[in-house]
Amino acid sequence: MPLKVVLKPGETLVVNGAVIGSGDRTATIFLHNEAQFLRGREMLRPEEAVGPERALYLAIQLAYLNQGSEQDVHTALAAMRRARPDAVDDIAAIAELLSLRRHYQALRRCRALFPRLEGEAA
Repeated sequence: MPLKVVLKPGETLVVNGAVIGSGDRTATIFLHNEAQFLRGREMLRPEEAVGPERALYLAIQLAYLNQGSEQDVHTALAAMRRARPDAVDDIAAIAELLSLRRHYQALRRCRALFPRLEGEAA
């Protein structure tokens, strides 16, 4: 069964490193095989990687899209363990997902740990 992705007008999607965008109308895309993909709104830019949670997210994102290394992810995981001892169970779950090569799910779990930044909408 294919994965259905609906892009809002002007929204982008990265699939296996290729950036795909919708025009002025909603677009529906079906992924019929396994692919590394992230919606534009799920992407984190390097300048947004403020704090250990976002730094880990960026490292996972780059590895997932084959633009970074697993060593960078392990370094970011270690920094996260030091910075957030209160999140030991979440960090262990993220590490487990990564060991299973489930980067997308690890990204979702990591994003849940993001603290709100000043001026950021809730």
